[in-house]
Amino acid sequence: MKAMTLNEYGSSKHFTASEVAKPQVKAGQVLVKIAATSVNPVDYKIRSAGEDLPFAPALPAILGMDFAGTVEAVGEGVTHFAVGDEVYGCAGGLADLPGTLAEYISADARLMAKKPKNLSMQEAAALPLVSITAYEGLTRAGVKAGSKVLVHGGSGGVGHIAVQLAKHMGADVYATGGGDKQLELIASLGATGINYKTESVDEYVNQYTDGNGFDVIYDTVGEANLLNSFQAIGLNGQIATTSTMSAIDLTMAHIKGATLHVVFMLLPMLHNTGREVHGQILQQVAEIAESDSLTPVLTEQQFTLENTGAAHDYAESGQGMGKVVISIA
Repeated sequence: MKAMTLNEYGSSKHFTASEVAKPQVKAGQVLVKIAATSVNPVDYKIRSAGEDLPFAPALPAILGMDFAGTVEAVGEGVTHFAVGDEVYGCAGGLADLPGTLAEYISADARLMAKKPKNLSMQEAAALPLVSITAYEGLTRAGVKAGSKVLVHGGSGGVGHIAVQLAKHMGADVYATGGGDKQLELIASLGATGINYKTESVDEYVNQYTDGNGFDVIYDTVGEANLLNSFQAIGLNGQIATTSTMSAIDLTMAHIKGATLHVVFMLLPMLHNTGREVHGQILQQVAEIAESDSLTPVLTEQQFTLENTGAAHDYAESGQGMGKVVISIA
């Protein structure tokens, strides 16, 4: 089968078009003919700094985590998928799990679900990692109808999905963005946009919560921005974040009795534990998408398998708004 292999960590120029053996389906797995994959920040971080990351695969490697495609074969013990099913998932591209920059993947059946019927393969391929991350953070933080929720980075990959899922859960949603295009997208998703470049934390906390602070904050920016989250959270509030790899003063969080939830959605893949939860979340996400409450935003510029290096560069540059998708078939 065709695949893009990475033979050296570092530059996106190290991707090479290759012919590799088509994977054989094993017990508990599903062989999927991949129609599309997408690029997440963790993908280009692995590519650029592989040997510094404990979960980077051995070289030569096939990267790529997300996929959407069609089931071609099912392994022993798999009963909830059949040949011909359209599926999506996040199942490879790290440690000993071959990735999705290829025509086929033989993936753990627990890490996938049937694709939302109303989404294209490209749209479905944009969802798995970001939707699992967003769903996990919001549910762990206890979002419910009437919650005042602030999403930092509401136009980003995880952020724009978190905004839509929080709306679906009945929350009153606000989100930060850094420019007109970002704020327009946030508004189109049904949330109130906040320009973090022109509005101070105190200003928007006073304007939108009468100074009480938000019930839940999903901080997709993390690191130093967590200080803004500590400032904006209400008493006994819940903060979920995808980025805590820095030294942060927790004093304000302590004073407010805030709870911090760290979301690292790669854990089931890395440790082979709780993988069925990802499949269950993707099933829930598919139902939400089919109810017209969730639609991924794709960048205007799309890519093919042969242009994987350019796709990584484009995603890493931050030029486009939305998910970068690579069509395989």
